[in-house]
Amino acid sequence: MASEEELFASVDALLNEEPQLPPPAERARLREAAGITQARLAAALKTTTQSVKNWENGRSEPKSPRLDAYQRLLDGWAAKYPTNGTLAVPAPVVAPQPEMPEALAGPAAAHVLQETVAPQAPTVQAAPERPAARPATSRRPAAKKTAKPATDPRFPHGPLAVLDGDGSAYGAGGIVLDCPATTVPQLVEWTLKESGLGAAKLNRYGKDSDPLIVLTAAAAVKLGLPERLEGHEQRRSLRLPEDHPVVKQVAKAKWQLTQRGFGPWARIYRKAQGRERQCVQLAILSWDALDERSWPGVSEMEPADIARVLGIYAQRVITPRGSTAVSGLELMTALRPPTKAVQDPETGNWVSGHNAGSLGTEPMDPAPPEATPEHPVVVNSGWTGGFLNEEAYQWVRPVPTLSDEECTLPFAVGLDLNTAFLAAAARLVVGLSAPDHFHAPKFNPKIPGSWLADLSHIEVDPRLPSPFTPDGSRPTGPAWYQTHTLAYAQELGYNVEPIEAYLRRETGAYLDPWHDRLKTAYVDTLADMGVTKDLDDRAFLAAMEQHKQNDPALAAVLSAIKATVKGGVGKLRERPQGKHYKEGETWPALSRPTWRPDIRAAVISKARVNMHRKLNNMVKMTGLYPLAVLSDCVVYPSPSESPLDFLPYAASGKPQPGAFRLGPTPGLAKLEGVQSMLWAVDLMEKGLNPARHIKGGDAVLDEGE
Repeated sequence: MASEEELFASVDALLNEEPQLPPPAERARLREAAGITQARLAAALKTTTQSVKNWENGRSEPKSPRLDAYQRLLDGWAAKYPTNGTLAVPAPVVAPQPEMPEALAGPAAAHVLQETVAPQAPTVQAAPERPAARPATSRRPAAKKTAKPATDPRFPHGPLAVLDGDGSAYGAGGIVLDCPATTVPQLVEWTLKESGLGAAKLNRYGKDSDPLIVLTAAAAVKLGLPERLEGHEQRRSLRLPEDHPVVKQVAKAKWQLTQRGFGPWARIYRKAQGRERQCVQLAILSWDALDERSWPGVSEMEPADIARVLGIYAQRVITPRGSTAVSGLELMTALRPPTKAVQDPETGNWVSGHNAGSLGTEPMDPAPPEATPEHPVVVNSGWTGGFLNEEAYQWVRPVPTLSDEECTLPFAVGLDLNTAFLAAAARLVVGLSAPDHFHAPKFNPKIPGSWLADLSHIEVDPRLPSPFTPDGSRPTGPAWYQTHTLAYAQELGYNVEPIEAYLRRETGAYLDPWHDRLKTAYVDTLADMGVTKDLDDRAFLAAMEQHKQNDPALAAVLSAIKATVKGGVGKLRERPQGKHYKEGETWPALSRPTWRPDIRAAVISKARVNMHRKLNNMVKMTGLYPLAVLSDCVVYPSPSESPLDFLPYAASGKPQPGAFRLGPTPGLAKLEGVQSMLWAVDLMEKGLNPARHIKGGDAVLDEGE
């Protein structure tokens, strides 16, 4: 029988234990019963709103002294708001987390808890927990909101995590994992073996996305990395020297780095074992991994918010694999893998074979007029026959062509086409095989390729840009054109007689899945920001005025999606980098099957033709001529600050098809900016483009490369 001294010692031990908090759901019930928001509770306890959320959904626990203060508050609320023996939430959500064995308190704890609490939670379900920042009219239909793929059981914690200096790894959907790693090799091992991070392939013949770990400055320093890299002229040149201790640690642990080394986006891998890839991506925030132009404000966000932004992008587009341009190019390959398993008819064995509709596994030399002047094909052949000049518009209308009536209008209004390059990629047939050379071919608008033709005889109205040149000037003689440009000349009623051509026999709509995925991502993200397809034009303009303020995280996602489109198209003709490059030498981009300047030319040609067709139709419907065009932005003189006063509408009030129309989908327009007509004419007289500055603040449009 125990003595009194032993019993008192046992009781004292219990009294000295840390406070036991009520189950997570009961914590939330008590706070809500008291009428206190998560943000107000976070302020009282000197912590973050995300931490309070994690406590209330069982993903993490507070530590002393915050634990004691939280316990005291909950005890007070419990006395005032008793449950009468029942909880206000379903029992399965109330995980028995306080009784979790000590054996599960380490790295595996969050993994087990996540599977216990929400085994099928989609990776972007954190958003509903945030305070509602958009009006009720901005919500998409419930059916569409929930129509998301189920979490892959192999990757229960989503595609990525943002690691902070205290070992907290913030994942998509609001989860927080405990990462014990103190070195980069340990981090790689933890990511592959314990984190549950990764993403399923986007095509049945593709590969799963490697998990991404984003390091805050504090996490980088904790792992032995410098907070910043200095001493390089170009951001793309940033990398650790080979004798850096972390690089040596990686090599000693039998891991490898890709040729680009340990830079802002580092890829650490071992040779795949069978079908299982062993590869982890690291992105270091303080090394400018997230370019401010593509990811505005993201680097300054809290880790949980960064995880939300990148998680939504990963779920809707692709797990980031570098810059948005790199991700845009990688998305093409992920959706159209170059190979698939095929059965050898002779042996019956399954081997790797070409996947029809893809660009294959081998790089392809362009036709000389499709290449760049420094390309080996051009330098080694002595080509002097000219080059394709399919670029976006940079045109300013000659001031003498302005009428008195136009000059007396008070405003210049800029319209911007949503993701014009993406709209041009829809149902775009491009060449998939090598080019063949033809002399005096008959023009066929269905065959993709490059054609030498003379369009100098075509007269153009000086109040409109020529559809055949980027600067809008009239052609002066024979020049190389992409198929869409010549097809438009034919559409306008002119005879087209090519002198020669480089054409491709195998063709396909290679970019279709790329277009479809990015269009859905763009439209869905805008809808989440309150800009939906069902808005009329007046409501659309009002929603666009405030959509970026509704949710800065979603605004960053939208910006990244747009940058992915333009950057991906630009990467199709990536030029050599570095001051030591000499003409005629190959450069790294040429080793990719996706180095395809002809496909880039096709996209831009179609986008420019689409723009001119709308300009032409505006003249027919309204008699209005533009002041300037820059890429996908056009400026018109206007009687008011609203485009509603000069865009064409039918008697029913519906927008007229064929001209510029307002709306949230690719190819439709939004308001870019408004300035005075005097301001616009002053710029035009100086030879400057009003479309470049119509936003104000010396705004410059991103033209794609």
